[in-house]
Amino acid sequence: MNDTTQPSLAEGAPGERRLERFSFTGTAGEYFGIWIVNILLTILTLGIYSAWAKVRRQRYFYGNTKLAGRSFDYHARPMQILIGRIVVLAALLVYNAVATFFPVASLVLLALLIAVTPWLIKRGLRFNARVTSYRNVRLDFHGGFWGALLSFVIGPALAAVTLGILAPLASRWAWRYTLGNVRYGGRKVDCTPRLGALYGQWWLPAIMVLLGTALLGLLAVAVFFPFGGAFAGADLGLAFLPVAVFIALALIYGVAGLFYRAGVRNVAFNAAMLDGRHQFVSTLGRRRYAWISITNFLATICTIGLARPWAAVRMARYTATATAVLVSGLLDDYLNQVEETGPAVGAEYMDVEGIDFGF
Repeated sequence: MNDTTQPSLAEGAPGERRLERFSFTGTAGEYFGIWIVNILLTILTLGIYSAWAKVRRQRYFYGNTKLAGRSFDYHARPMQILIGRIVVLAALLVYNAVATFFPVASLVLLALLIAVTPWLIKRGLRFNARVTSYRNVRLDFHGGFWGALLSFVIGPALAAVTLGILAPLASRWAWRYTLGNVRYGGRKVDCTPRLGALYGQWWLPAIMVLLGTALLGLLAVAVFFPFGGAFAGADLGLAFLPVAVFIALALIYGVAGLFYRAGVRNVAFNAAMLDGRHQFVSTLGRRRYAWISITNFLATICTIGLARPWAAVRMARYTATATAVLVSGLLDDYLNQVEETGPAVGAEYMDVEGIDFGF
């Protein structure tokens, strides 16, 4: 069975309908130099440099991500990000102080935090869009509060209470909100993934979770009952068993989640179209994506973090090569038209008031 869901790439006359693939040209060696300096300066400045580190990191990855021979740009200012992080840190300190000395009042603050979360998400997505450009034209994001509430609060809650059965519906809401509210030079991206296609990517991870949990339960019973007395007499054994079960469950859900994430990304991107003309294409292989994610994690753990730059570049290169745009018409002519209108549309972006809240 195919791991991907993709549209038909019907060929047209030259210049009318063709596939333009993304590419990533960065290398692990180059990024390691940026990464290690970021780490050291962040430690030396007690975390203050982390805002500048993020800008350096984003500019490297954006600048090495290319479409049709042109790269993306990242325009956030470190001070904006630093202010956002100070605000978040102050809010967390206040919440913890209130929770410690006034436990009942902390419940009110928690409810307030849940209520304000959709607004924070909306602002974070808009900020990230507005500091991103391609061919000197900024992106924008027009999502509202209620869409964020549905996508990031109600949707996940429904998925959780239904034990994942409504996860595809939640994914549909989330992708329709995040990708379907993006603008490029005033041109709208339409994204309405089909629910049936999302469920087509859901059933395999669901079976993986069910079978994995069932096998884990049988294994736990087979181990505990014959050796139950030994475990009962050993505090270490009793402590280790729940930890082992938790780790096994995390592995099962983690691998299934990777399969689901890759499949849903394919469905969502393949249902997205810019300006009603240019269709996005995603061909992530679920097994390949899971393999890269898992081996990246293991390599990072085994090298005490030193393999992180290699892992990040490896994933960026794979996701870029698995993403494309099915162009209708001459892309250069179209982008030149967008560039002419882009500065007018994006004049306000020079004094972006959005703060990066970390979303």
